[in-house]
Amino acid sequence: MRVKRSAAATDPGRRRRHNEDAYVCEPPLFAVADGIGGAQAGELASRLAATALQEDSGPDGGDPRRHVDALIQEANRRVYERQTQDAAASGMGTTITVALVSGDIVWIGHVGDSRAYRVRGGELDQLTEDHSLVAELVRSGKLSPEEAETHPQRSVVTRALGTDPNVDVDTFEIEAKPGDLFLICSDGLTTMVDDETILGEIDRNRDDLRATAKALMRAANRSGGEDNITVVFFELEAGEQQQADEHTLALPPQQEQLASDEDTLDEFDGVKPIAVEEETPRARDRDRRHPLRRGFVFLTLVLVVLIACGFAVWGIWRSHFVGAEADGHLAVYQGIPWNVVGHVRLYRTVYESPLLASQLSEPERMKLFDHSLVTKSSALSEVHRYEREIGR
Repeated sequence: MRVKRSAAATDPGRRRRHNEDAYVCEPPLFAVADGIGGAQAGELASRLAATALQEDSGPDGGDPRRHVDALIQEANRRVYERQTQDAAASGMGTTITVALVSGDIVWIGHVGDSRAYRVRGGELDQLTEDHSLVAELVRSGKLSPEEAETHPQRSVVTRALGTDPNVDVDTFEIEAKPGDLFLICSDGLTTMVDDETILGEIDRNRDDLRATAKALMRAANRSGGEDNITVVFFELEAGEQQQADEHTLALPPQQEQLASDEDTLDEFDGVKPIAVEEETPRARDRDRRHPLRRGFVFLTLVLVVLIACGFAVWGIWRSHFVGAEADGHLAVYQGIPWNVVGHVRLYRTVYESPLLASQLSEPERMKLFDHSLVTKSSALSEVHRYEREIGR
């Protein structure tokens, strides 16, 4: 099996000034890294990881599984050493999802919540399992998939490169067939568009992978573009892999990527004009006949808003829960774990722990994050207990 063609694209999205994603698109090796730790640190972490892969991407003649694991361990070592030696980079990390084509097998290495998919026979299959807080809560039955989509801490990962000297890597093999199309992407795509939309864009642009990549960027940006968006595609065909495949399409370097793609970044992209109906005398008469109805509807809406505000205030002052900050640190919050329209949070941080969520085992995270610790004292007591146990 060999790579017939490939393409990659990245975009900062509509809400981020910096792009903390990085990718590798060098057949037979492909990868996406999504940085954690803020604009500069996250960008540095993902670039360090991608560079580590690129510098040692050739086949080692041994076990491909071990080779993929070794690549990711080396990337982890570089990020960990940098963040422990450089105060400005302290706390940084990155997700990474790697694919290595070896004969009739595609080897996947995975840490974090970036994803790998395969398209075969008109179906899109998710190959990786998210290492994230909400994914664990869904798997344990504490959250429904629908609740996870809007959970305020859905971006908190429970496993990442750079947080420890060694990292636990999910490594597995996928048996490939001619015509298989693989997609690796950051969560900036999957949190904005669903699988049906991804498959639809792929079907419409299958003959041009670059167009497919750009179409997915536009779809994510239309849905809000709340995070950086990166996609890497590669398609397989029968035959032996060559060092330089003339069918492989690679886009320009990431810093030049999509800078001039106005159709991708145009904030009015996909916005339909609003039709304005001319007011008629009959319409004016109808409006005048129902002033009481309009007033009743208005008062009802005001009452609903006041009740909601009262409930929110009560929740903020009386309720607490344990969660994690965007950088992965455990935290105790006052309020209720909801976001409302405009990303307004109905909670505030009252304590941030030096512990990372990824330092706890999955059962420990399930116990902390099930929202059963509703008082401030109980939440703080449990977090402090883990700090003492793990800090020893």
